[in-house]
Amino acid sequence: MAEDLRDKLGAQHLPLRDQVLGALRTAIIDGDYLPGERLTEDRLAEDFGVSRNPVREALRVAEAEGFVVILPRRGAVVAAPSSGTIADMFAVRERLEALAARLAAERATAADVASLRALLDQGREATQRQDLARVAELNSTLHLRILQISGNPWLSSIAKSLYLHVQWIFRLGAAERAPHSWAEHIQLVDAIESGDGDRAERAALDHLDAASAAAYENAEGGYGAR
Repeated sequence: MAEDLRDKLGAQHLPLRDQVLGALRTAIIDGDYLPGERLTEDRLAEDFGVSRNPVREALRVAEAEGFVVILPRRGAVVAAPSSGTIADMFAVRERLEALAARLAAERATAADVASLRALLDQGREATQRQDLARVAELNSTLHLRILQISGNPWLSSIAKSLYLHVQWIFRLGAAERAPHSWAEHIQLVDAIESGDGDRAERAALDHLDAASAAAYENAEGGYGAR
């Protein structure tokens, strides 16, 4: 992983702190660093091929974003999303995604539906390969695409930072959740294609009910190693 990260960082033209922050977020979201895992500055500097200063700065931002907790005498550890965090996230998702699904059903073109079907195919293939990081990425991509199809730019703008956390929480439970999630996504896309806003909204809410229940169960289980 370290060599891949160094290659990626060297090709970018961002301040080094922001490069490290992006790489750290990705490693946490993809499950390379698991909840509760200690992240020393020396270790991260070695992983990312940088000095400790940009690592220290990146950790402060990652803490503010909720990906890392910095503890007295222990240093930085990967955060473990709590039941409260999950409740807050799904409260927002229920408002955003129900509205987005309804609007998408009313406004989606044939090309829009085809793009969603293509994402469903990719998600099914990634699930079959057990490529859980890719499955989690595609999960967020699908929901963000529905937000885009809704035609309401405020929905997409509000959702950008949220879906980093959606992807992370999904990834933590993806081994058990992925097959069920993609079956629910098919129902959601079918509803959007039907043009029935009520049906699409119900499909979105049914999906979120199942997703939130799985996320709560995973949190209560303490995010064991996957």
